Amino acid sequence: MLASSSRRLSRWLVFLSAAASAVPVIGAGAAEPAPAAPPSYSPAELPGKGLAQHPFLYAGEWDYRKPDQTMFLVRDGRVVWSYSIPIKLPDGTLQEWGDATMLSNGNILFSRKTGAGIVTPDKRLLWNFDAPPGTEIHIAQPVGLDRVMLVENGNPPKLMVVNIASGKTEKELVLPTGNPTNPHGQVRRVRMTKAGTILVAHMDWNKVAEYDANGKEIWSVAVLSPWAAVRLTNGNTLVSSNYGFAKELTPKGETVWEFNKQDAAAAGIRLFVVQEANRLANGNTVLANWCANGIKDSKLWPGSVQILEITPDKKIVWALRSWDAPADFGPASAIQLLDEPGVPENGEQLR
Repeated sequence: MLASSSRRLSRWLVFLSAAASAVPVIGAGAAEPAPAAPPSYSPAELPGKGLAQHPFLYAGEWDYRKPDQTMFLVRDGRVVWSYSIPIKLPDGTLQEWGDATMLSNGNILFSRKTGAGIVTPDKRLLWNFDAPPGTEIHIAQPVGLDRVMLVENGNPPKLMVVNIASGKTEKELVLPTGNPTNPHGQVRRVRMTKAGTILVAHMDWNKVAEYDANGKEIWSVAVLSPWAAVRLTNGNTLVSSNYGFAKELTPKGETVWEFNKQDAAAAGIRLFVVQEANRLANGNTVLANWCANGIKDSKLWPGSVQILEITPDKKIVWALRSWDAPADFGPASAIQLLDEPGVPENGEQLR
């Protein structure tokens, strides 16, 4: 009888001990739950040579982590030049880098939303254009060394060719828009083509349209929220989208090449807003992957890739992720590879 009671007591003590070990201890020394892993936007190892892959000019919009917005010039894998503007004007108006092109003479043409300018290698502002009240300028294309094509988003939006020496507007053309009361959402990239036509990525109209020199529409194709459009030498058009894809479209609107979020995800990379899209002389495509809207917490931005170079068969040969000093580039809007052939101000680079 005593032996049986002893065995029952022993089993009861074992049960209590096990139950006690299963209850979390509250107070000093208590184990805390492991923090959730941050989202993965790119793999630890990336293809390519990082900053040394190409010499390039880089600019991006809406890096609100900093009081200044900076564009960067990279050669031999390091930043050799930079130029900054305040992210806000004294009245609080936001400034955004948009277009940026290094010309053959070393000067750099840029748009900044509140206007456009040309800066010299020694950081002198050689030419400046301020956007009129109620308008925004996101486009600045060189037309030779003496002229600049600008587009004022506004009511209505206007394309202008400005002589930088005289300051005179030599051409002005009203562009159609899907929403005249929202300048910010109208267009981001407009390009005068080698044929003298005007290629417009209408974000607010979900289409890319081509106009003749008098503003008559001669071609269009449906594209969801297009950010940029580039006329290729084969007659096709390379487009990018706020919805995270780039496509090459024939004049009939047929897709003959595409790189999208699913393609990037296959390599472990998250694609966000595809802003600039460039076609290289070797057939590869370079994309600027702007993350600022897709990743709400800016502390997580450094996990994302800013630039991708993709072969025609969709192999990623270069993925740039540079968020640490001295090359904290911020979100990507514009990139010009400086080892590409052609004179930029003559429209010989497909960007």
